Amino acid sequence: MKTEDKPIPVNRIKAVLAEKQMSAKELCRAVGKNETTVSRWCNNKIQPSVGQLQEIARILDVDVRELLCPTK
Repeated sequence: MKTEDKPIPVNRIKAVLAEKQMSAKELCRAVGKNETTVSRWCNNKIQPSVGQLQEIARILDVDVRELLCPTK
């Protein structure tokens, strides 16, 4: 796979979890989702809804914009 073929990350959930020293398992419990769903969010396989992003931001005590990768 060429470098330009790699998907560009859309969210920073995994990075923010690390910054906040919180595990994905803890986030699972806090948002009421299973580990597979949270893992797929963290690896940018799927994206949480806007409402879910807001809930994640509240749990992690960050602005929702910190969970998103800038487009420019």
